[in-house]
Amino acid sequence: MNRTPLTIEGAEKLRAELQHMKSVERPAVIAAIAEARSHGDLSENAEYDAAKERQAFIEGRIKEVELKLANAQIIDPGLLDADGRCVFGATVDLEDQDSGNTVTYQIVGEDEADIKAGKISVNSPIARALIGKYAGDVAQVQAPGGIREYEVLDVRYE
Repeated sequence: MNRTPLTIEGAEKLRAELQHMKSVERPAVIAAIAEARSHGDLSENAEYDAAKERQAFIEGRIKEVELKLANAQIIDPGLLDADGRCVFGATVDLEDQDSGNTVTYQIVGEDEADIKAGKISVNSPIARALIGKYAGDVAQVQAPGGIREYEVLDVRYE
């Protein structure tokens, strides 16, 4: 199976979620199932059905997170030395060539992406266009409204 790139911060968030699911969510749903069972007839017990559904979701998510962590290639952006190139984990300052607006993005793994926090997936169109670029280069991004151009102002590894 392919290794999935993840930043240290992203790996820590997944570990925290896994710990929460195992130590809080799983015991809570087990207690909810026991409570629903104590009400008698399971064939018409909506609480029991809902608790079993929740249990299936939690167990599925635990397996999914465990698999992601097992296949993760954890990368520390602070240790990168890519000679100023845009790579996974880099933080990039961009200027939109049309509007002149500047934005800052960090290129992160699929599960870490959060546009509001300035984190874009390595698989996003803008990240794919930026990979390999240096400060001063212009990246062309195929956006829904057509091609957009961004000048790379700075590349940092933090």
